Amino acid sequence: MSYYQHYSFDLWLTLIKSDPEFKIQRAHFFHQNFNNTGKSVDDISKIFRQVDLMCNAVNEKTGKNIDADEMYLMVISLINGDRLNIDDIDYNALHLQMEELLFKYPPMMYADVTIEVLEHLKQKSGATFSLLSNTGYITGKTLRKVLALYGLDNYFDFQLYSDEAGLSKPNHEFFKVMLNNIDICNAGKNIPLNSIIHIGDNPKNDIKPASETGISSLLINSNQNTILSLIS
Repeated sequence: MSYYQHYSFDLWLTLIKSDPEFKIQRAHFFHQNFNNTGKSVDDISKIFRQVDLMCNAVNEKTGKNIDADEMYLMVISLINGDRLNIDDIDYNALHLQMEELLFKYPPMMYADVTIEVLEHLKQKSGATFSLLSNTGYITGKTLRKVLALYGLDNYFDFQLYSDEAGLSKPNHEFFKVMLNNIDICNAGKNIPLNSIIHIGDNPKNDIKPASETGISSLLINSNQNTILSLIS
């Protein structure tokens, strides 16, 4: 098989997936600590989902990024209405509490073969690797720790997160930032666009903008393909 000179990966639902228990425990935490209106745990879970979907839609439309602190404050506002002053929220403490909760119920590898495939590609291709990921309630800073937890960080020459770049997929500018970073980490080499591939699970956010940027792309996990397609 032929190999690419650079592999770009989406993160969520491409390499990792959430532990469902994290979202359950997060809703319980907000039920206990930010619930002046007596909403149920199920109501709070629905609010988290509502804010997540809304912010994703806005980010995709504008190409910008609504940060985790803004998303959590939206959730708290929707739970409490005017019965809680968000000025009283210690967001730094909340961030640390959410990060601690996340590592009690950390994200899981999407597939058992993920690291095996990355290792194979790294050894056989000699290519550089990167991540291009939108973020939501979990920041890029925390996601770097998640990758380190599994040793995934050892495979990537650089990681790009929407909250750090202020850009979200499918914004072409986010992909251009990636291309600039590819040039930097391949100094002295000429990497043609057709030697770069972006792998992700989302046709709209991963495949379409990658193709429009002029690089190759591969849709996995949301269709019949898996990460094994890269080495088969």
